[in-house]
Amino acid sequence: MNPIQEKSSDMASTVVEESWMDFDGARMRYLRAGSGPPLILLHGLLGYSFSWRYTMPALAPYVTVLAPDLLGAGFSDRPRGLDHSMRATALRVLRFAENLGISTFDLLGTSRGGAVAMSAAAESMARADGPRVRRLILVAPVNPYSAHGRRLAPFFGSRFGAALFRSAISRTTFMYPYFHQRMYGDRGKIPAGTLEGYMAPLDTPGLFEHGLSIVQTWTSDLRELENLLPKLRSTPAFLMWGEKDPAVYVSSMAPLARHFQDVQRVVFPGAGHLPYEECAEEFNRALIDFLGNRRGSSD
Repeated sequence: MNPIQEKSSDMASTVVEESWMDFDGARMRYLRAGSGPPLILLHGLLGYSFSWRYTMPALAPYVTVLAPDLLGAGFSDRPRGLDHSMRATALRVLRFAENLGISTFDLLGTSRGGAVAMSAAAESMARADGPRVRRLILVAPVNPYSAHGRRLAPFFGSRFGAALFRSAISRTTFMYPYFHQRMYGDRGKIPAGTLEGYMAPLDTPGLFEHGLSIVQTWTSDLRELENLLPKLRSTPAFLMWGEKDPAVYVSSMAPLARHFQDVQRVVFPGAGHLPYEECAEEFNRALIDFLGNRRGSSD
């Protein structure tokens, strides 16, 4: 294991360990920090565990934080022909927990990772044994009630759209700063080194296949998600959103929340799609309060 030194907001040193797990010959990278009840963090499309560089040190005193680079993303392997649909990815998340010997865990997912998190929770409830998701934390999760993506996904799944997508991916290094900046409500709050961190794994072969595989199942994944949402009614949930999210509209929070019997919500004023970076202290404080206030009823 390769320890990576991080600093939390109170400047106390936290060790974040880099580890690897085998998935049928493919290596998946993940980061681990802290001790206590397990919390797994799922990144979004074109993200990886780097997304949680401010979250992990803050949560480490309270929980065991585990942040994988999902297969095909970050510095994990990108095996050809791998099924990257929402359900297939969710099943790998459950297998990740099982391989670590985890029986129950809290699951946080952002953007597309939020949709995967909801799918994983539903899958865990349908099983007689295996790891069980006890609580969901959803950060601007892809969901059926946000119009953004419903029009783009079928287009990029077409032959012409796929060709355009391939062309765009080939120019990722050039165009990424533009698209990344658009994810923030206030571009002046983009932390130093953020762009370089997200671009670090982009040159790894297989990026196009990974991204296109996700886009091609986007519409069917949304239909599947809409059908499984009623199964999550008894799962406690915490919905977290940026007020100015340009990717998954905050207006979709209310209809999504209606599917959960026990739900809490928070909206970060002025923040965009990445509140865990743009307003990290406020985000961490809200998340720690949720985890702490509910610990007694969930352990």
